[in-house]
Amino acid sequence: LPGRKVLCLSNMGDDITLKFRQKLLLVDDNLGNEDVAALKFLCVDLIPFKKLESAQSALDIFQLLMAEEYLNEEDTFLLAELLYRIKCHFLLQKLNYTKERVQEYLPEKGRVSPYRQMLYELAENITSEMLKEIVFLLRDHLPKRQPIISALDLLILLEKQGLLTESNVKMLEEIFTSVSPDLLETVNSYKREKGTGLLIYYLFLLLVSLPQQENTLPIKESALLGSTKVFSSPQTFITSSLFNTFIETISFFPLSFLQKLTSYKMDGPKRGFCLVINNVKFDGDLRERKGSCKDAGELERVFTWLGLEVKIYKDQTSKEIKDLMETWQDSKNHRNRDCFICCILSHGDSGAIYGKDGELISIRTIMSYFTAKRCPALAEKPKLFFIQACQGKKIQCPVHVEPDAQVPELPSVQERISPSESIPEEADFLLGMATIDGYASFRHVEQGTWYIQALCSKLQLLVPRGEDILSILTEVNEDVSRRADSLGRKKQMPQPAYTLRKKFIFPVPRDPPPS
Repeated sequence: LPGRKVLCLSNMGDDITLKFRQKLLLVDDNLGNEDVAALKFLCVDLIPFKKLESAQSALDIFQLLMAEEYLNEEDTFLLAELLYRIKCHFLLQKLNYTKERVQEYLPEKGRVSPYRQMLYELAENITSEMLKEIVFLLRDHLPKRQPIISALDLLILLEKQGLLTESNVKMLEEIFTSVSPDLLETVNSYKREKGTGLLIYYLFLLLVSLPQQENTLPIKESALLGSTKVFSSPQTFITSSLFNTFIETISFFPLSFLQKLTSYKMDGPKRGFCLVINNVKFDGDLRERKGSCKDAGELERVFTWLGLEVKIYKDQTSKEIKDLMETWQDSKNHRNRDCFICCILSHGDSGAIYGKDGELISIRTIMSYFTAKRCPALAEKPKLFFIQACQGKKIQCPVHVEPDAQVPELPSVQERISPSESIPEEADFLLGMATIDGYASFRHVEQGTWYIQALCSKLQLLVPRGEDILSILTEVNEDVSRRADSLGRKKQMPQPAYTLRKKFIFPVPRDPPPS
């Protein structure tokens, strides 16, 4: 291999295998100068332009994508998308993709913006004669000493001068009105698609801002910052006719498009980290948690399948847990990741869990390390915590329900800490508790805990169906609530609490569930 290419790859990091390097070299060997220029153009929104300008080869671009964590050995989809966009379909097989497979995943994982796609499509269809006409029309706007070699050069120059932006394509409209009505339609098509999202947004604002009228439908608005799974008051009202118009309008748009408007962004280069703290053996009087390793292993398999990088920590003291949270709070590795998940398996009491040393640490303290102020890299990103631990010593007993039966009064737990009080007072948190406050949770010494096994089972079943996390946790509640000990005397009810602002939906993995 030429020495230049080996040098280009020498600083990519020790974690990149030789096989992966060889794939990138093979792709580079099959790309010409025009292909490299096209790759640079399509990456303008992903990589700072000053860095892109210095790229002389495809390998240089690959290095930049890897530095920005858009490309790695485990996830080569962005490179596959770029090759697909520049019509180098024959190279997709080197990344274990096909043209059809890339097309299938583009709606979910595509990163090249519609704006950039539109510009590239224009550049591909601008002939040399058209380019001369356009340069002539724009002679007063272009630098006189800078030659325009290609349509891509022209578009980049217009962007640099601020004459062309994602929200302002007026210059293109004026040009193609006289040069090419066919290409004008490409610009108009982009404008129509861009207006779709704004239309829905403004319709919604219109609906929720209308005053109360006769023949109205009540709509409750979800409360956001500083509140947990509650609804605000008073109600907002919309007219039934306008509501029907709204429904008819959005019915024209695909479900995947509408989902993206109301769901957390989950299409980054990496999904995120999942910490699993598994306390099994304890100092003092706390008993060994037999069966907990079964839970930890199942969590590792399921969250790895969901695309997260799982880190397992066993038998941590309360201080070690705090130190661990502080380390991950300061980690720069949250950049370009979609979410953060932390699972804690231990003994516990009201609003707290035990460290290996028998010292309690509050759940609120653990979660507060990841507020937007203390962990800016995770700001506005969903942060999920799943706690498998008792929250007291009381045992939930079965209630045999009959028609019109009087519901027995539950013991008061007002002096205890509820899950909602454990959540930091800001958005984007979810806390999944194995049991309600004041009560015990149950663990099989071989099969693991009811809650974690139900959680892993429902994730594998419902993520491929596109269900959001709250719907999945509702199914977990149903599963666990139906379980009982061998004598039918002990029951358990999990309890989620959250300040999520949007739906949290895991992208459907390519591989089948692990079990």
